[in-house]
Amino acid sequence: MMTIIAKWIIILFGIFFISVGLIMLFAPKKARQILRKAGSTNFINYAEITIRMIPATGLILYSDFSKFPDYFKIFGWFMLITSLVLYFVPRQIHHNYSLKCADIIKPLYFQLISPFAILIGISSCC
Repeated sequence: MMTIIAKWIIILFGIFFISVGLIMLFAPKKARQILRKAGSTNFINYAEITIRMIPATGLILYSDFSKFPDYFKIFGWFMLITSLVLYFVPRQIHHNYSLKCADIIKPLYFQLISPFAILIGISSCC
């Protein structure tokens, strides 16, 4: 049962990645605005971190059944550990980092990296 739930979480995560990639490709200014909001409030900060742990756990649990077991396990553990670390990073530092990244990553750059997000999504859910 846990395997089936993990599989569906990963499929939804893949669809999310594909959606993000499409937003980055077709609405890069919107993607930049969303990035600027990371860590902006306590609710956004902790909701973002907590929600991120769900697909991370799904990737770890389903890794042995996937086409890319090592990739799923490494990516899942990376997401889970960095999420746990972010719980202890002050929210303002997290928000300042997202603002700095949004300043560096121009809309054109979002469009250039969007195919990678789409490919990650496809490899996760297919």
